[in-house]
Amino acid sequence: MVTSGAVDIAAAVRASKLDPVRPTEDALSRIKASDGAVGAFRSVRAAEALAEAKALRDRPDLRELPLAGVPVAVKDVVSVEGESVEWGSRATDHAPASADHEVVARLRAAGAVIVGLTRVPELCIWPMTDTPEGIARNPRQPSYVAGGSSGGSAAAVAAGLVPLAHGTDGLGSIRLPSAMCGLVGIKPGRGVVAESSDPQWFGMSAHGAIATTAADAALLLGVLAERPGLRTPRDPGRLRVAVSTQVPLTHAPVPGPMREAVRRAGARLGAAGHRVVAATPAYGAAALGLLTRWFAGPAEQADDLGVDSALLQRRTRTHVRIGNAVRRAGLVREDSAREWTRRAEAFFADHDVLVTPTLAARPPKARRWHERSCLANAAPSIRLAGFAGLWNLAGFPAMSVPAGQFADGLPIGVQLVAAPGGEATLLGLAAQLEETNRLQ
Repeated sequence: MVTSGAVDIAAAVRASKLDPVRPTEDALSRIKASDGAVGAFRSVRAAEALAEAKALRDRPDLRELPLAGVPVAVKDVVSVEGESVEWGSRATDHAPASADHEVVARLRAAGAVIVGLTRVPELCIWPMTDTPEGIARNPRQPSYVAGGSSGGSAAAVAAGLVPLAHGTDGLGSIRLPSAMCGLVGIKPGRGVVAESSDPQWFGMSAHGAIATTAADAALLLGVLAERPGLRTPRDPGRLRVAVSTQVPLTHAPVPGPMREAVRRAGARLGAAGHRVVAATPAYGAAALGLLTRWFAGPAEQADDLGVDSALLQRRTRTHVRIGNAVRRAGLVREDSAREWTRRAEAFFADHDVLVTPTLAARPPKARRWHERSCLANAAPSIRLAGFAGLWNLAGFPAMSVPAGQFADGLPIGVQLVAAPGGEATLLGLAAQLEETNRLQ
């Protein structure tokens, strides 16, 4: 397991107490020993990572690097020079990238070492991460999925293979696997992590951080966003906190342990001095607008990537076909997003933070989901993600933090949501919850 987090590793390297090569050697050793069972990585950059770590020794700015010597895993959706970007698919172009994506360049500039690319479900559609080459399993309960679409990234961190992982989140793809694997995962608000290309899925996708602690997640997010003020959690002050366990649209029953986790988190925040009330946003039919984007987004993305549709998995082929029909019918409408955003803004005029379950149901078991039909994948996906996707539609920051476990040891996460600009508030509140958990 990782013996210290990213904050500690970077501090030790900056202070010349730790050779910057050692953390990478340790990470590669753990990956070699354990990833065959975990399935977190699509590709491991062993020789390249060691060379990058050795080059850090000669960097004149080593003492100023926020991620000095920290091994980081990158989700297989952004280019790493010399590596292919495969999106979990045999239908994409597997030619090596000629340059780093902007977020990868920021990681390198900050002193991070890119040890590998993590597994994703095809085109990042599903919250179950598996491909014909392997299954990303939940290291806390290997018979369950690690989540998705940043499932490989979450599995890598939860298994202790790396202290930090990059992820992207279009409908919960950072928060869902973080909750399943007992991790901290944050999706920032729209535009916080800037990139020159348009965000995927009609602007709903965002780059974010997966870690074991709020401090480590803050450090990574601050680097990705190029905002030094986000790198360290700070006291959020006294907040107006709303708690709710009502699933948007369906009002489906939430498992008791997950409701109890939200109640317990609210009680702890109340004891910490926050004003905590039961309150639920006026969701209305906003979730219906998400469904059109969930189908149409990957269809548009398939066009952008120039995929060979004959090589797509059958679940994806059907999903993309439906998405193309949605696009032709003009069912992706901006008025649905605007109306939901107006409702969300009205809710956060009276509350600073909303606390909900991260998941709306227990995770599914780990299996070869890519061999099943679109409907067989869609049903558990929709059940799981009821609380997550609306905040992508509105572009609000949201994160998952560990909040207990089921009787069988499967982790439970709670979701924290804030209005735009609230990333620091969420990270500070997550750090407070961590502290109260330690004191219990």
